[in-house]
Amino acid sequence: MKRLKDYLLNMNPNSTTYEEMYDGRMLVWPVPLDKDPEFVYDSTYWYNDIAFTFERPHKLSLDKPTVTISIPIKMLNLNKEDCSHIAAEDYILRAFKPYLDCLNGEITNRKRPAKETGKYYIYSPGGEVVKRNCVYFQDVERLHYMLLGNKKLKNDRMRNVFTISVPSIYEDAPEYQRLPEFCVNVMIQVQLPSKNFKKSLQMLTKHLPDTVDWFILEFDANKLREAVELNKKQEEIREWLRQSDYCAFIANGAILPRKGNSPLPAENAVSFKSPEQDEIEVCGMRGMGIKKGVTVITGGGYSGKSTLLDAISAGIYNHVNGDGREFVITDETAIKISAEDGRSVKNVNLSPFIKWLPNGGDASHFYTEHASGSTSQAANIMEAANFGAKLFLIDEDKSATNFMIRDDMMKELIKREPITPFTDRVRQLYGETGISTILVVGGSGEYLSVADSIIMMDEFHALNATEQAKQIYINAKGAILHECENSGQKWRCGRKLKTEKFTSYPYESEEIYSGTERLEISDMGFIIIGDEKIDVRNLHNIISFAQITSIGYILRHLEISTKESFTDIQKRIDDLYSELEDKGLDFIHSTFFACERWLDMPRKCELLAVINRMRQIDFITD
Repeated sequence: MKRLKDYLLNMNPNSTTYEEMYDGRMLVWPVPLDKDPEFVYDSTYWYNDIAFTFERPHKLSLDKPTVTISIPIKMLNLNKEDCSHIAAEDYILRAFKPYLDCLNGEITNRKRPAKETGKYYIYSPGGEVVKRNCVYFQDVERLHYMLLGNKKLKNDRMRNVFTISVPSIYEDAPEYQRLPEFCVNVMIQVQLPSKNFKKSLQMLTKHLPDTVDWFILEFDANKLREAVELNKKQEEIREWLRQSDYCAFIANGAILPRKGNSPLPAENAVSFKSPEQDEIEVCGMRGMGIKKGVTVITGGGYSGKSTLLDAISAGIYNHVNGDGREFVITDETAIKISAEDGRSVKNVNLSPFIKWLPNGGDASHFYTEHASGSTSQAANIMEAANFGAKLFLIDEDKSATNFMIRDDMMKELIKREPITPFTDRVRQLYGETGISTILVVGGSGEYLSVADSIIMMDEFHALNATEQAKQIYINAKGAILHECENSGQKWRCGRKLKTEKFTSYPYESEEIYSGTERLEISDMGFIIIGDEKIDVRNLHNIISFAQITSIGYILRHLEISTKESFTDIQKRIDDLYSELEDKGLDFIHSTFFACERWLDMPRKCELLAVINRMRQIDFITD
């Protein structure tokens, strides 16, 4: 840290770029010392055996460096086996955050902006355990030089000649001492106070290292191991689901309601208890198993039916201890489906749901720039089937009524109707593709005729109402429940992306694009890239703003690396995700764009869904 102090103390008082800190320029004296030294650049600074690496941020926020703190795992009493699981990274992030929060409490002032007082930033995760760029394990080269002192040089900047002090070092470590050490790397950002180098110096070279020492001193390796064991148990249940006849599992004792709009469990909430008929034991846990097929969740208003569906939807990810949904485990391919008025649809086969279109349009190659509620929901279903989803989650409150149902009286009245309602296809969908559906239904009994299982919620208590519902349907219709015959519909079809306007460069005129890329992530729920403004507000399985940011960066990477005229975009995404697995999520980040620094790994299906909502592109059918 002495070298960083030297840079800050000798920095031009009028500087706003912190160039010396980011460059880390040093004079390296060879051994023997009778040769001329050479300049090297190294923005990693050392405090004992802990490395602090400074990364230059976007050009408009040079006073907010990204700092990666590399702590040897031996200092935390960990071994490589402890660190081989994603839950270990997640635990360290959550364990480190309170220390920075405490530090912020000492230096910040609510009446003054962070640019004046300074502030430390660290990612604040929800309850999900996912791959992130802010904590990761990696080998880090050790300190291999000795600081000799400073050499004064004259520097001419802004027509003012002044003397700067350049640290001088020589490399003295033997080769064997330079071997990398396995470290946990924690990424933070530091807002430096404007033109207050003394406070900046304290924040970076005293307060931050002292806080890291405090974190190391109090770190509980056993709690990390407990978090890893919990995640392993969740993965064990998830693997059991893949091999079973079930698509979801909700453990007894789970707390499903949330506290307001927060990810925290609601206080004094009713804990979940499985109906006796649906209770199973999985990996030593007892709870409700939802079988593959068609399941209806029903009940009166405010009974907890949407809360149950939301919990099942959240179960595509593992959750941390204390979330309440630790053992709510769902098929990880599950997708929430809703109506999405106004979305763009390009070359999607809607023929299973749309029999014909006005003016002789082809429903098997459906196009529109402003889809209706029914056509958008049909498109969402067909696209999700192509993504490889094996479970659809549908809430009638977020669906198009004329797409979901049409009762017998309306069928008798309206003879010419192009829309085949979902009630007529949901069983065929499962029988022909293996895609299950869980629906929340409170206003129509039509789905009672096609459901395999019916769960009724009553004041957040789950009851099995399957036999009762069947009898009610028989009494009302005078007929037994019926199975739908195979439709012979084409549920999946291959498409290739036409890449002519698949670009992060804004379009100026025919075949001419501007020289500057554009990528913005709006907190209103839009990804702005090139000429595209993509609405992601109806992609209900996106869990964080950091995940939206990741999708934006991944999309940009796909665009700049695509050279062919047509591409199999799903294969391109598969290849890129394999690369991200090897290189880390930060591989796709670029400081050229003024986007948030934190990234959460998104599922492939959300990325594909974003691409399908782009208006400038087109698809061709294989």
